[in-house]
Amino acid sequence: MTETDQRPEAPAHSKAVADAAPANWVDAYAPAPSRPYLRLSRADRPVGTWLLLLPCWWGLFLGAAAHPETAGWFTLWLFVASAAGAFLMRGAGCTWNDITDRDIDAQVARTRSRPLPSGQVTLRQALIWMGAQMGLAALILFTFNWLAIGLGLMSLGLVALYPFAKRFTWWPQVFLGLAINWGAVLLWTAQTGALGLPPVFLYLAGICWTLFYDTIYAHQDREDDALIGVKSTARLFGDQTETWLRGFLVAAVVLMSLAIIYALAPLADPLKMSLALAGAWALGLHMNWQLGKLDIDDTEKCLRLFRSNRDAGLLAALFLAIAIFV
Repeated sequence: MTETDQRPEAPAHSKAVADAAPANWVDAYAPAPSRPYLRLSRADRPVGTWLLLLPCWWGLFLGAAAHPETAGWFTLWLFVASAAGAFLMRGAGCTWNDITDRDIDAQVARTRSRPLPSGQVTLRQALIWMGAQMGLAALILFTFNWLAIGLGLMSLGLVALYPFAKRFTWWPQVFLGLAINWGAVLLWTAQTGALGLPPVFLYLAGICWTLFYDTIYAHQDREDDALIGVKSTARLFGDQTETWLRGFLVAAVVLMSLAIIYALAPLADPLKMSLALAGAWALGLHMNWQLGKLDIDDTEKCLRLFRSNRDAGLLAALFLAIAIFV
């Protein structure tokens, strides 16, 4: 067999990624030449963008509710800017993740159809694409205050480190949580102009939420990960997964509640406090519902439950947003 024969057949632009959302807009409507790049950014799997965005909105809404004098047109800009920034930085982060994991992804059934291991894009093209997304995200970040800009730049270290975590720790989900929930602190600071305990508690709540949903997600790859030596909380917890997840559920609700109490107590507004706390409770109820449905040996169900966390996070965001206006 010649060297040419050993190379994987170059896939067509229309080749979808194995775990893409059904009937997603990339495969259905995007121009064919753009599809490999959009797949590299996981635009065909939008739940990850939501999971990055929602902590941003938590921080933004809680900050506006706690400091009503700061709420205004700039809050609306931050709402839109965080959505655009989440899309871009999630895309850049996923591109970096696929660059670092391209050899591992080629050995896992669920990921070998991704653009890099399947040959849809080259390494050079992926690096250029990552830089373009980061550049656009930077333009958005530079409209924030200086403290928020500094926090945004600090997050790049966490994003860069995350793909390597599964090589040296059984807790890579912690590193994902540290990176993906940074927006809670960033958007609170962009809204209020200062740091404080509330965004820290909100950040920690988000990390516990990430440990919950990404452990569920990791159970899809448990067997492949064991074969190639990749670590995860799914492998670490095994049959005790439900017990651990319940602990993360409780911790997420308690920490979010503490963030809300510390933020809103000075206002002495029981209605505002109750509505905001209802967001934390709604998040917890949805997570509890997921636990009731969970079967760690059913990969399709694990993926569905993972995706449902968009709705869990939106429930919390909705109540926090309502609290701004009461």
